[in-house]
Amino acid sequence: MTMLIEMKVFGLAIDPITNTPIVILKDLEEKKAIPIWIGLFEASAIATELEKISFSRPMTHDLVNEMLKILDVEITKIVINDLRNNTFFAVIHLVKNAENITVDSRPSDAIALALRANAHIFVDEKVVEKSMQMDFGKKTADLSKYSKDKLEEFLESLSPEDFGKYKM
Repeated sequence: MTMLIEMKVFGLAIDPITNTPIVILKDLEEKKAIPIWIGLFEASAIATELEKISFSRPMTHDLVNEMLKILDVEITKIVINDLRNNTFFAVIHLVKNAENITVDSRPSDAIALALRANAHIFVDEKVVEKSMQMDFGKKTADLSKYSKDKLEEFLESLSPEDFGKYKM
């Protein structure tokens, strides 16, 4: 049986090489961290929720969250459950009339919804282990000079101030 590690959104950063947004998740003791490269739209959805920015019209993740509420469906948690070929996978756990339902999701969308629903975010411990062995390739060439231990140390040493206006 795999163990799930509860994590929180620690902040958002920009990959300086590709200008791609990265969401950083840290465990509750802030001993383990994982970076997930995400799209600009999803980064915006996460950032607006972290900053509690509301719009006159609902954005996609707000709309989905409102629809689930109206349909009496609760998001209980999200689980980032796999990492294959440098791609993270997630599932959203829902409850409707005492029935448990899981829905496949991109981690970025799952995180954006979890933040809106105040649902817990979990990462399978095997995903945390695999993330420290990711092949970053061209995406983070500057980080490739660091050993996996050094990269893990770098991610764990990040403080909220390192993320500018998107800190938690």
